[in-house]
Amino acid sequence: MSKRYKQLLEKIEDKSYGVTDAALTVKSLVSAKFDETVEMALNLNVDPRHADQMVRGAIVLPHGTGKTVRVAVFAKGTKADEAKAAGADIVGTDDLVADIKEGIFNFDVIVAAPDCMGLVGQIGRILGPKGLMPNPKTGTVTPDVATAVKNVKGGQVNFRVDKKGNIHAGIGKASFDAKQIEENFLAIMIAINKQKPASAKGRYIKSGALSLTMSPAVKLDVLELADIK
Repeated sequence: MSKRYKQLLEKIEDKSYGVTDAALTVKSLVSAKFDETVEMALNLNVDPRHADQMVRGAIVLPHGTGKTVRVAVFAKGTKADEAKAAGADIVGTDDLVADIKEGIFNFDVIVAAPDCMGLVGQIGRILGPKGLMPNPKTGTVTPDVATAVKNVKGGQVNFRVDKKGNIHAGIGKASFDAKQIEENFLAIMIAINKQKPASAKGRYIKSGALSLTMSPAVKLDVLELADIK
């Protein structure tokens, strides 16, 4: 363990923090020469092997993510024009499929109009493992491609529970003030709590934490998290 990391650990009390105090504490842990990402981590009491316990969704954070996101859109005709006007970085159909098959990924997120999903299906095996497959549940398969592009550019965060019940997401930057970090976190927690499966028994949130890219984690009060609505 490095000296820097030990010094950061000394700033964190051995307790579960409320969200407001956690945001303030995370702000005190800045140590890198770049603008670190504020990261949230949750462990949920769900078994995602069962379809009815899969927790996933998307939320546009009130203060954005602080990250520039490149958006590729599968669309044609007037939908392609709408995507370009909304600020999409790449718009295409067969040409975009060809690029992806060649391993060219000049984008971070894919949006698709429903009538282009046949094309997207051709490269599903490439996109799936990279977490790039568009999905209606995250608003990335939609006839309203313009709004989808604006949402992604404006700070939309997708969340999805992994095989062990964990959710990780970047919710801002270290340069954000503590109130912005808190409000972004509350927004994504409301979305995650709304996704609580009816079949999930017992305590929904087992553990939670906030951290920076290069910092130790600040443990969160799970009872408070459960009440965020």
